[in-house]
Amino acid sequence: MGLRIFSLFALWILQFAAAQPRTEPLEVDAINKIIDHWNLRSKLNLNVDPCTQNATWAPETANPRIACDCSDTVCHITHLKIYALDISGEIPQELFLLTELMDLNLNQNILNGSIPPAIGQLSKMEYLALGINNFTGRVPAELGNLTKMLSLSFSSNNFQGSLPPELGNLTSLQQLYIDSSGVSGPIPQELSTLKSLQTLWASANGFTGKIPEFLGTFSNLKVLRIEGTNLEGPIPNSFGALTKLEDLRIGDIGPSDSSLDFLENLKSLSILSLRNCGIGGQIPERLSTLPNLQILDLSFNKLTGKIPDSFKNFPSLQYLYLGSNNLNGDLPSGVITPKLTALDVSFNSLTGNVPLDRKDILINVVGTSINNVNLNNEKASGLLHCLQGNTKCRTKNPTTSFSVNSGGPEQVSADGINFDDDSEMLGAASLYTSSNNKWAISSSGIFISNPNGPRYIAQTDSQITNTLDSELYKTARISPNSLRYYGLGFENGVYQIELHFAEIQMDVSVSWKGLGRRLFDVYIQGERVLQDFNILNEAGGSKRALMKTFEANVTNTVMDIHLMWAGKGTCCIPMQSTYGPLISAVHVSQVSEFNSSSGSDRKHVARNLGIGFGCVGGLLIIGSVMYLWWIKKEPGHMKIQNESPRKGEWS
Repeated sequence: MGLRIFSLFALWILQFAAAQPRTEPLEVDAINKIIDHWNLRSKLNLNVDPCTQNATWAPETANPRIACDCSDTVCHITHLKIYALDISGEIPQELFLLTELMDLNLNQNILNGSIPPAIGQLSKMEYLALGINNFTGRVPAELGNLTKMLSLSFSSNNFQGSLPPELGNLTSLQQLYIDSSGVSGPIPQELSTLKSLQTLWASANGFTGKIPEFLGTFSNLKVLRIEGTNLEGPIPNSFGALTKLEDLRIGDIGPSDSSLDFLENLKSLSILSLRNCGIGGQIPERLSTLPNLQILDLSFNKLTGKIPDSFKNFPSLQYLYLGSNNLNGDLPSGVITPKLTALDVSFNSLTGNVPLDRKDILINVVGTSINNVNLNNEKASGLLHCLQGNTKCRTKNPTTSFSVNSGGPEQVSADGINFDDDSEMLGAASLYTSSNNKWAISSSGIFISNPNGPRYIAQTDSQITNTLDSELYKTARISPNSLRYYGLGFENGVYQIELHFAEIQMDVSVSWKGLGRRLFDVYIQGERVLQDFNILNEAGGSKRALMKTFEANVTNTVMDIHLMWAGKGTCCIPMQSTYGPLISAVHVSQVSEFNSSSGSDRKHVARNLGIGFGCVGGLLIIGSVMYLWWIKKEPGHMKIQNESPRKGEWS
């Protein structure tokens, strides 16, 4: 009897085992070799069949993850995720034996080498994520074989060459992330077939030629980003058909003559950033009819005329950037709505008042004649009235130097220089003047993807190498767009400018977190002195001090040091919104005096401001600085923070 029961039990076990589908042996061998190739055995020890039901590596939340389709008599691996585990080396050929893969996620690792052409064998692929790695070579044309693809990402890599035209075969593609990938050249016309696209991130690449008209035929687009490329305008009028757009960011395009007419029917927009796009003409009244718009950035363009009165009717606008244009007239009284968090109208010919009771709003009005402004709930000096277009900003006791510990407390350096405290908390549109009236700082921009994250000051507890002044570099000012230091009341002459840098947000560790690239430009007296400046590369590592030294003339008692993000670099390494200019300290001192007549002053300033050196600089200088310094205005100076200059100090 016992033997009979044992036999029945054994038979049941055999029948149960036979009923359990087993993984294709070729795939079992391949996945084990992949695991060993990437040294993942400690995290994924496959001592049973990889498609075992209820395995710990099967749930969507598992990482690493292997999931299978067992609907047939043999199981096939369909999902493989190895995410942010710092696997290194090249892609092993065994990966391409998993021909049933539908979802492959290798994001945020340090994989290198080229993408093998064999990638084209994975014809059932729907989701392919290769972003934030160290891949090089060309983007393989064989990706065009994966015609079932819904989402493709190879952002933040080091590819070379142009996009393969074969990507146009991916007509089902809904998401394409290729920002900061290293690709260059014209965007292939063959990509005009990607009519299903809903999301396209293409910023920070070396694209050339015109912004493609065919993008305006992608009627399903909800997100479009093409900032920091070499593309030229104008922005195609065909974009007016993209009525599903919720997030549109175009910036830093080459010479163009764009307008805002195409925006009329884009009612779904919540984010609109068209910074430095050569946009001229007046701001359309109908812009305020966009019901969902929360962020509007039209700064560094050629806009003229008045800010429309209709802007007081924006139902949801929270951040408004109109700085560095040619706008004039009064600031409409109703533009500062209860929902508005930040307003930048700097470097325009605007006049008028801001309600004194609105201390909760961040406002940057440097370069305007707007009065009664509360900035950061602190009273700023009336010192900056000299930036209102007066021909001179004179003091009885002009200064010849200023020093600032950016983002940090007062600090005396090893060679005895006293760096002023610069720890005032700035924000999305801020202007602050120092207590000694020697310098001022303005910051403009919002970290759109993480508005509540970075606080415009970076800091570290780590020691900074390559310097005797480690404490000076442990804090830094950061900005998503534009950061400016002004030296005020300077004696005319030749000055030496020392700019101190240390990258304290990005690292060079052997990890995906060390793959970030911060690129920005630096202008001194309007002349670009650094382009695509990368602190990590120049300093030879992170948390390592670097000083850049320049000379410039002061002929109007004002020193202008401008750090500006031009849409390049990476956006999200090691965390969201890690980009934009960063500076640790500033020291400016006079080298020599000179005397010149007012006529030669003007000529000299024009030459040193670099008029006509490009879209950014040209617009900035002609539209702003020349207005500020040379055009004589009617009497009446701006009273920043409602406080007048000290009697007898300024004239």
